[in-house]
Amino acid sequence: MSYQVLARKWRPQLFQDVIGQEHITQTLTNAIKTGRLAHAYLFSGPRGVGKTSVARIFAKAINCDQGEPGIPCNKCRSCTEITDGSSVDVQEIDGASNRGIDEIRDLRESIKYMPSSSRYRIYVIDEVHMLTLPAFNALLKTLEEPPSHAKFIFATTESHKVPITILSRCQRFDFKRIPASQIVRHLGRIAEDEGVEINTSGLAVIAREADGSMRDAESLMDQVISFSGLKVEDKDITDTLGVIDRDIVFESSAAIIEGAADRCLAVVEKIYNYGYDIREFYRALMQQFRNLLISLIAPQSHLLDVSESDKGEIARQAGMAGEEKLHLLLNFLINREEDLRFTSHPRLILETTMVKLCTLGDFLSFDALLQKLTSLEKRLIGSAGGKGQTGPGTLSDPGPGWGQEDPTRDVKETSADTLKYKRWDDFLAFLSTKSKAAYSVLKDWKILGFTGEILEIESGNESFSSRYFDDTERYNQLMDYCREFFQKDIQIKIRVNHNAPAREKKRSKGEILNRKAVKDSSLPQTAQDVLNLFQGRIMEESSSGQDG
Repeated sequence: MSYQVLARKWRPQLFQDVIGQEHITQTLTNAIKTGRLAHAYLFSGPRGVGKTSVARIFAKAINCDQGEPGIPCNKCRSCTEITDGSSVDVQEIDGASNRGIDEIRDLRESIKYMPSSSRYRIYVIDEVHMLTLPAFNALLKTLEEPPSHAKFIFATTESHKVPITILSRCQRFDFKRIPASQIVRHLGRIAEDEGVEINTSGLAVIAREADGSMRDAESLMDQVISFSGLKVEDKDITDTLGVIDRDIVFESSAAIIEGAADRCLAVVEKIYNYGYDIREFYRALMQQFRNLLISLIAPQSHLLDVSESDKGEIARQAGMAGEEKLHLLLNFLINREEDLRFTSHPRLILETTMVKLCTLGDFLSFDALLQKLTSLEKRLIGSAGGKGQTGPGTLSDPGPGWGQEDPTRDVKETSADTLKYKRWDDFLAFLSTKSKAAYSVLKDWKILGFTGEILEIESGNESFSSRYFDDTERYNQLMDYCREFFQKDIQIKIRVNHNAPAREKKRSKGEILNRKAVKDSSLPQTAQDVLNLFQGRIMEESSSGQDG
């Protein structure tokens, strides 16, 4: 007898053998037991998750005379013919190659005849979304009122391409991707039955590459066994399937987190020499940083789909990086993916990206900087209050620069202006619950006018935050907050405050080289707190000349 591949040999023959689709098999079993059979079913879902297998089992279950209701015997003539694919009463039609109106007309003619030896005539149309629109239209009337002896089962991977008129005439069942843990258990049973020695970590690699498809997992395992024989090593799996070695991925993430740019370049060189697909490695790197972030946010969650041996190293690297840095790194990888997708020099893009990632975490995000400023403000005001300092200009009376209202504001406001400012204050209170960063910026800004759908505001006196909303993403987010608060679309006009102090002029390279850090123990404690908070130093001009 010729060799039968694992995907065919281990194809489920009973509902209880189908893995990961219990919500469907239980429903169909109960429908058969109670006699509540529909005339048409639509099975949709990813490839290799059991759509056609369930259709065959369902056909056997409703035509079998010897088995129990919902459980085919797999021994009678009807069951064996359906299993072999030779049954006259159960026809499997490929929708991709029989997609025209002429084929549907032939089907409509043949459906009139009674089954030859079974209870029902069953038509299984695979990839039904490939039918043409005239073919669908020709099927409508028959599908709505078929003969009592006929049943239709449609299978598709793209249900959104099926016309709504067809969907409304079917009972729809959505198949899920099979979890990796269930694929590993099933592959373990296959390996034991076939006499194959393979580690659980190796099975996990196969399950990850299968991407939720049991048929793909069995095919990949067949390929690995053909290469290595009955004793399979983890290295055989990575070599045979072209999978990115997990050690290289962990080495890459560790080098990025530790800021070792030279090690990143060495990793890229290794990937290039091994012949790995650079785009595939980039996706693996994104998945790695996603796993690192998930391990900090929800370490006990099933969302972290990695082997037990990898969880320890993932937890160590995640703890070393921290949540904020991982957010920055992952966002940068996502934003640069498009550059790698369309470039003709993927290695160059990968090298520059990884080198940039090594230094990305050294820069504070704007939100983090605002949090540090808020913390500094509280500490300085608290320390000044403890010393009993009072009067204008002291830390207990920080003045307008700390977000207080300008005392020179005209007090002769009209009632409309009063309402305008009240609505602005209410919006700021609402914004403080949505985005602390945006609130910290806007609380020092001034509203100029609010007429209907136009909100006009003026930036504050601080050059540091006056350009905060120049970023398109932040500006669009502010518009979303306005729409949510005012319950209508608001157009925001931002006017720049030209009285804001100009940014400090960039010093020349010579000036920077001739500055040196000094330590002054006579600094006030508050000034020392500022230096410690931002890890800064007091610099002074060197007395030496610049003729060095």
